[in-house]
This record gives sequence, structure tokens and C-alpha cells, in this order.
Amino acid sequence: MDYLLTHSDVSALIIMDSYRQTSYVELVNKLIPELKTCERGRLRSKRYPFLQTVLYIGDQSPPGMHHWDALLKDAETVTDAELDRRMDSLKKDDCIHMQYTSGTTGFPKGVMLSHFNIVNNAANIAECMKLTSSDRLCIPVPFFHCFGCVLGVLACVSAGAAMIPIEQFSPPSVLKTVEQEACTALHGVPTMFIALLHDSGFSDYDLSHVRTGIMAGSPCPAEVMREVIGKMGMTDITIAYGQTEASPVITQTRTDDPFERRVETAGRALPHIEVGIVRPGTSEEAARGEQGELCTRGYHVMKGYYKNQEATEEAIDKDGWLHTGDLAVMDEDGYCKITGRLKDMLIRGGENIYPREIEEMLYRHPAVADVQVVGVPDPKYGEEAAAWIRLKDGQTASAEDIRTFCKENIARYKVPRYVLFTDEYPMTASGKIQKFKLREKTIEELKLI
Repeated sequence: MDYLLTHSDVSALIIMDSYRQTSYVELVNKLIPELKTCERGRLRSKRYPFLQTVLYIGDQSPPGMHHWDALLKDAETVTDAELDRRMDSLKKDDCIHMQYTSGTTGFPKGVMLSHFNIVNNAANIAECMKLTSSDRLCIPVPFFHCFGCVLGVLACVSAGAAMIPIEQFSPPSVLKTVEQEACTALHGVPTMFIALLHDSGFSDYDLSHVRTGIMAGSPCPAEVMREVIGKMGMTDITIAYGQTEASPVITQTRTDDPFERRVETAGRALPHIEVGIVRPGTSEEAARGEQGELCTRGYHVMKGYYKNQEATEEAIDKDGWLHTGDLAVMDEDGYCKITGRLKDMLIRGGENIYPREIEEMLYRHPAVADVQVVGVPDPKYGEEAAAWIRLKDGQTASAEDIRTFCKENIARYKVPRYVLFTDEYPMTASGKIQKFKLREKTIEELKLI
């Protein structure tokens, strides 16, 4: 919080009392000792010079904090003329939303998104899902992430659909909500859908109303998509691919796409968006069917990183193309398969290995619920693959079973040298698996350095 308050230059901070054993009141008072003695709404913080107001959502405001209900009451004193003047002062390209990246590899960067970025992106996302005012969308993904606030909230606003938020994800709470609220749509990252499918009470819930939604946030395994369509009845579920810097969706499947494309690709470009595949490290276009880095250009590309021009210029080239750092293959009709991350690729004895290929294959193993593959150092080959497996409830498999399955399905040099088992993966608050932590854990447990 100290980093974000310092970096973002915010003038107002809104908190509730606590969440998951973290007291936000104690945290804020520790960071801003001036709060306890200042007049409400007139904070003067030495460390955070831009911060003037702390708003509190709860029963009784702590010292120095403005109560949320009082803010709503103050709003009644604003005249229509004042509101019109404020609205007229805005421009469509103003930064309305600064979304911080997940920070899996370092300090988060503030992604500046405009009205034009996110409103248009949300409308196109809703259209791909065929979302209407008769739909009811269950949103178990966090609102502080683009998945929740754009693919969830703004997509619903653009279509007039009902929002059914889940405060904290758990399979029983989501399944119960979908049944009781007769939800017609459901969002989630792959690990959420995997958890729903393998919940012990899954078959007890009536999911007959749910038809559409989005699986996104990280690469979507084809086998998981098939199960979601077959077992959950989500015949119109879509896959969306993108990143925060792109507002966030770049490509998405459509409800009327052929089945194989809906489960095995991340769809094609949204309307008014350009997508290109280039040979990594160059601006040279790759041939259709050839793997390269996915780049994109259009209305959805961020204004830049806040107070970080150098990083902005690294991400967006002089021709306006955003370089995603993701590896992909595009077919003749523009459908893209995301094949991995440039940074995730490992090189074993001179051979390039992409973890996504191994993961997709292992999802077909009958005992595997989830799998993540990382590269670890090796004195002979430079790097070796290590697979972290989460087994389905009631299923068993040994490391040798997994390796035998791999040998039967992929080239031998791609077979993971190390197979480890886990009950959970290290994750960011937005549900992304932190592979760099898995790599560190592998090195530590196997004493590879």
C-alpha cells in the first residue's frame, strides 16, 4: 500500500474495516499517523502529499476519516449545473482508470486506461458473449482486476445485464449462487473452473440456466473447456485473451464459432483491433501458422505506464504496436492459439521447450486436475523441465506414471525430468499462478543450486 500510495499520487483512499484478518484501519493509521489528529477531509500527510481524504465504509468512522454515508449525503448538495460542468470538462481520452499490473516479476506498473479504452472494450466483450439485459452474470473474479471491472462490471453495464458478485471465491459459494440466482453467465480463471468441476458436491447443484461467460486471466486448457461445456452446460462460454495494457481483451471466441476453435483457440481480434504475430525481437511478420510474439494496435492500447516513459516505450513501438510478450500462432482465418510466454520458454541442450505444450498434454491424463511446468537450471543441458501436478480428488499417480504418459505423447527431450505434486499453487490476488515462485520452490526442494 505504501508503494501504491506513493506512486499513484491519489487524493482519496477508500477503505473498509478489515478483510481476511487484515485490519485496513490499523494499516492506514500506521502509514498515515496524521489521520488521528486531522480534520476530516483535510488530511496533510508528509509522506503522501497528494492524499487529502480517507473514506471509511463501516459503522462508525475512525478519527480523521470521512464516512461513506456522509459522502452520499454531500452528493445531494451538488446541483445539476455543477454536475454538467464537471462532465463537460471530461474528454474521452482522459485517463479514467489506472490499473496496476500484477507485479509477479517486480513492482507493479500503473497502466493508464481511458474512457475510450475500457468502454469500447467492454461493449465488444459483451457482444462476443451475446450478453443481453435478460442475462444474470455471476462474477467471482476480483473487481480490482480488469477481469472483474471491465469483463464483468462494464460488460454488464453496456448490455444492461444483472451483476451477481461473489465477495470471496469458493466452489460451494459459486455453485450455490449460480443455482439460487438462476445465473445465465459465469466468469472465472481456469483454476476456478477446475475447482468447480472437481468440487465434491458439484452434481448436487442445478446449473441448467448458465449458458455463457468467459474463461480468461491465464491460458485456458482445451480439456478444461471441453469439461465446462460438457459437464456445466455452458454451451456459449467464450475464451478471452489479453492483458491489462490492452484494456484488457485483444482476442475472444464467439458463441457461434466452430466447437474446436472455441475450445482450442483464444479466438480472433475484437472489432476495430489489429493483431499481428512477429518473429520475437523483430518487427518482421511471421507466416500464418508460425509461432511468434503477439502484438496488437488499436483503440484499446493503454495511454502508457504512469510516470514510467521508458517502460512505455519498451512496450509500445513507434508505430503504435503493443508488444505483449506472449507467444502465439495465428491461422489463416485470424484465430490465435496462445502457446506460452517469451519469458517462460526454456532451452534444454539447444532445444526450445514451451511449457504450455507440456501442460496441454498432461491435462489429458485421467488423474491430473491441474499442472504447471517451469524451467530449472541443469549443469549438463542448461535447463530441464519440472512439472508440478495437482491430482484429482480420489486419484493417484506416481512421478513415473506421469513421465511414462509424457513419453507416449511428446518428444522425449520435452519430457519433464522432475515431477512434483502439490495441493495448491502460489497465486496473485487476481488468480494468476506465480511460476517464478514455483521455480524457486523447485530449486530449493531439489537443491539444484
